Amino acid sequence: MATMTIRIPDGKHERLRRLAESHGISLNKLVDEWASMALAQFDAETRFHARAARGNAGRGLALLNKLDRALGGHGAAPKSRKPKG
Repeated sequence: MATMTIRIPDGKHERLRRLAESHGISLNKLVDEWASMALAQFDAETRFHARAARGNAGRGLALLNKLDRALGGHGAAPKSRKPKG
């Protein structure tokens, strides 16, 4: 297991310590959980970009239009999408 040292202002350190305490965990565990969330988000974004690079924009837009129709036009996206360029 690695050790990481970070430098933060004393006031911020104290507030983070109190936050961890309010959750019933150590400051180390709090930072570890944040790191896990950040890495999960990074991994998901990386997978998304890799899949998007292999995908077909027209097929993706057709699937979104199909979803819009299935939701009765109540989705957040516009009724019809057209590929750019």
